[in-house]
Amino acid sequence: MTFKYTALACFMMGLLACSCGQKTVNNTSSVAQDYKQVSPDFNSDSAYHFVDKQVAFGPRVPNSEAHKACGDYLVAELERFGATVTQQKADLKAFDGTILHARNIIGAFNPEKADRILLFAHWDTRPFSDKDPDEKNYHTPVQGANDGASGVGVLLEVARILQEKAPDLGVDIIFFDAEDYGTPTFVHDIPSGEGWCLGSEYWSKNPHVPGYKARFGILLDMVGAPDATFYKEAISRQYAQGIVEKVWGTARDLGYGKYFIDKNVGGITDDHVPVNENRGIPSVDIIHLDLNTDSNFGWYHHTTKDDMNNVSKETLKAVGQTVLEVVYKEK
Repeated sequence: MTFKYTALACFMMGLLACSCGQKTVNNTSSVAQDYKQVSPDFNSDSAYHFVDKQVAFGPRVPNSEAHKACGDYLVAELERFGATVTQQKADLKAFDGTILHARNIIGAFNPEKADRILLFAHWDTRPFSDKDPDEKNYHTPVQGANDGASGVGVLLEVARILQEKAPDLGVDIIFFDAEDYGTPTFVHDIPSGEGWCLGSEYWSKNPHVPGYKARFGILLDMVGAPDATFYKEAISRQYAQGIVEKVWGTARDLGYGKYFIDKNVGGITDDHVPVNENRGIPSVDIIHLDLNTDSNFGWYHHTTKDDMNNVSKETLKAVGQTVLEVVYKEK
């Protein structure tokens, strides 16, 4: 995951305005009174296994052997769960001119249905631990347990459930590549912000299905942290305000209000940006923000410590069940 705030000032102003002007939400963990869940139960043990399996390959940096092996694993798992799988391969240029042999992995469920929902996450990991407290680790790749593997793990469990009980709409799950190869903080002669979200940028201009459209999209990024907090991000609100309210409202109905916080924050450059801007699919970003750190991401973000200690089954459950409920409520 990148240092993605489009403006830190915007983030703080949005948070302040929200805290001053919005109503207080009861962030309890109990299901809302009289709410009847319509989706199958999400298995957090299974999702955790999928996260752990990815991390066991090692850092999934493009052009590495671990990257290739993990990509093959993701393809095989989607096929095992009954998806029609498309592998979109492309050579993409990184900020420093490196050619990344990238692979977007797409799994289609109910491919015959024209009305579709898009779920996505990035599966690559960062080649630099450029926020590590020890400068000697700056060129050490990130393990990416939370930043990358958590979102993919949730969506693999979603895929398993989609095979068991088909929803009324078609669902596409995309694992985007080359999201996290952006300019590191220790490089100063290249404009900051260069090189992020290369896989989703490519797909948004070259979709696997010509003219591809979906009713809406949901991005999962860093969704495994213990006691994670997911705020309403500005770009999500700009392009998909109704979907933001749908997702956060569903989470509250299910009793996950302590994770899905009813507060606005500033914009974050993430894979939902090209999906919104280039494909015109209203998409939201479920992403953990930690307001107690300097980066406003987890303390281990882009360090050598992004390991399985930072993945919670309870958080995976909250996110996965919310996503499933949103999908299965659509008619």
